[in-house]
Amino acid sequence: MIKSSDYQDLKVWQKAIDLTVEVYELVKLLPRDEHYALSDQMRRAVVSIPSNIAEGRGRGGNKEFVHYLLMSRGSLWELSTQLVICEKLHFLDSSQTSHAKQMITEISKMINALANAFSGGNEAEI
Repeated sequence: MIKSSDYQDLKVWQKAIDLTVEVYELVKLLPRDEHYALSDQMRRAVVSIPSNIAEGRGRGGNKEFVHYLLMSRGSLWELSTQLVICEKLHFLDSSQTSHAKQMITEISKMINALANAFSGGNEAEI
């Protein structure tokens, strides 16, 4: 069993931190007029991913942890959508977003596996 204080040892948390750094670098490339709109939304979404993982571990129970993992997954998908929007608006191209998208896919799989493990495999929608 993972202790609540050991959330930093979770690979998924570590990768979510790496994704946060990646996205902060990407938003620097957005047009100036997007610095308080789309970029702000992207920063909030990406920061909430590792934050919810940490908060869920801090809650102590498996049910709470799974709940916060699923909230992290929601933020991950929100970020994925925002990257697509950036591409569609030609703010970023796919070569700029590909690494972040790969990270999102990997983190999503990790969140699903972890949520399944902590829910006893009863989460049909995970």
